[in-house]
Amino acid sequence: MKLLALDTSTEQLSIAVQCGDRVWCHRGTGGAQASTHLIPSVLELLAQASLSLSELDALVVGRGPGSFTGLRTACAVVQGLAYGASRPVLGLDTLLALAPPVLAQDPTAQRVLAVLDARMQQVYAAAYEVQPSMDPTSPEWHTVMPPGLYDPCDLTLPAAWRDDPAVWIAGNSSSLLGDAPGVLHTSDGLPRRVLSCLPDAQALLQLAPAALARGEAVAAHSLLPLYLRDKVALTTTEREALKAHALPSASSSTAPPRQAATS
Repeated sequence: MKLLALDTSTEQLSIAVQCGDRVWCHRGTGGAQASTHLIPSVLELLAQASLSLSELDALVVGRGPGSFTGLRTACAVVQGLAYGASRPVLGLDTLLALAPPVLAQDPTAQRVLAVLDARMQQVYAAAYEVQPSMDPTSPEWHTVMPPGLYDPCDLTLPAAWRDDPAVWIAGNSSSLLGDAPGVLHTSDGLPRRVLSCLPDAQALLQLAPAALARGEAVAAHSLLPLYLRDKVALTTTEREALKAHALPSASSSTAPPRQAATS
């Protein structure tokens, strides 16, 4: 399979190209600088793999949630490249891209709570459970809890997982959740293993074959980012109130999390 994958949903830019069993990777600075370096880096990596865009089976992108600017940049670039080459695109949840690194760390892992810093004292989170697969290089992941936006104090494990000490927590929000690196004591009192990682294009490559087999690729114009939030930043007043520990929504909100639509 010939694939191009990219992710700029966080402060890391990552690109990966696959041709058969070989993979070429590039990582750099994301954020506001991603738009400057993304297309030249993509073209350079394709040249290293001796591939043209028209030879690809699909273009894969981390569609969100994540940085507003990063998601817009990645989706726009993938749409432009795919449209020009008449190639399909595959948008995958960035939280799902946190699951393959857990399997690399622990091949026996079955359940992953994926958590990313959403800024404004909130986190993006989703829960995934590995399913048996005919292809060990592309495991199937079942979504137990779809991507949502949470206050850390409101984030809990799925009910069926709460007595399972083997649950992994993966992502970059352990500081917001409040425990030391490597272990996190969740609301049930059990210590959970934590893997610090970011969404990565190489993980998207591992997820892509199963998603393509399920028919999830779309035409370039149909690709949409997954934002989960309409607000980019706190106002000055809200920031000052939060510093004074007087922002009610940061500690006592009971509103349900916003979740991605499921089909």
